[in-house]
Amino acid sequence: MNAIAPSGEQVEIRHGSQSAVIVAVGGGVRTYRIDGADVLDGYAESVQCDGARGQQLVPWPNRVKDGRWSWQGRDRQLAISEPEQNNAIHGLARWSEWQVADRSDDAVTMRVRIFPQPGWDWPLEVDTKYALSAAGLLVETTIRNLGTQPAPVAAGAHPYLTAGTETVDECSLVVPAAARIVTGKQQIPTGTEPVDGTAFDFRSARAIGSTRIDFAFADLIRDDDGRARVRLSGSDDRWAALWVDERYPWVEIFTGDALPAAERRRKGLGVEPMSAPPNALATGEGLVALDPGAGWTGAWGIESSLLL
Repeated sequence: MNAIAPSGEQVEIRHGSQSAVIVAVGGGVRTYRIDGADVLDGYAESVQCDGARGQQLVPWPNRVKDGRWSWQGRDRQLAISEPEQNNAIHGLARWSEWQVADRSDDAVTMRVRIFPQPGWDWPLEVDTKYALSAAGLLVETTIRNLGTQPAPVAAGAHPYLTAGTETVDECSLVVPAAARIVTGKQQIPTGTEPVDGTAFDFRSARAIGSTRIDFAFADLIRDDDGRARVRLSGSDDRWAALWVDERYPWVEIFTGDALPAAERRRKGLGVEPMSAPPNALATGEGLVALDPGAGWTGAWGIESSLLL
């Protein structure tokens, strides 16, 4: 029997000078390169994904406090997948094997089914399409309710941007957000505060330096096309930007200080599109109740100066 990669099947897509490798485990993007230069801080084919790098986060992103939540008057208990903080984190499909549903030279659609299990009652089908074009990388996720009762859903993803620097300390950052979600114990929200006058105001480009960030940002400021863009800039005018459409009202920014492997910390910037904020299953904020047979679709993507 031949050995398989820890991240399962590897699907490479290409468009001109661009290439991306999409993997079966977690339905994620492992690498994205332009002219051989990394735009994402990914991981090697020979190792297990670390830090949720590139994974799809469904049917909820971020944390659920103690894994406890209720829906329509019934209390539920999810498995604790972040034992160090006693939370359920990043959904139910991160370690599932996704299948190739459709494929061409410059695009692939990965599909997974999530079945009822302890703490979760609804069968879902999730498609994530990755497509390369002259504009960069487009990622479009669709969640469909295959059950007979309305299902509460949210979505997210966990890529890490790089602008070619050794660490993010050397970069400048733009986060077009007017508010930050403040967190307390277990990194669970305690409220929201304006970024104005704080160390987390990145509405105009400024250096990251030694600033430690692991917060969700809200009240996103959108461009004329309806997209909000987080931009990481390095030296020689090189930059990478992650945009989110209006289905993603929150983004988590993570400088990687808490990653288990010291050599991985602050190497890339986690920029996480989220359709709901942390602890959404418990609070209900941002959740979409999908009727049986209905679907939800959201899109995000990556742009780079290397394409100009």
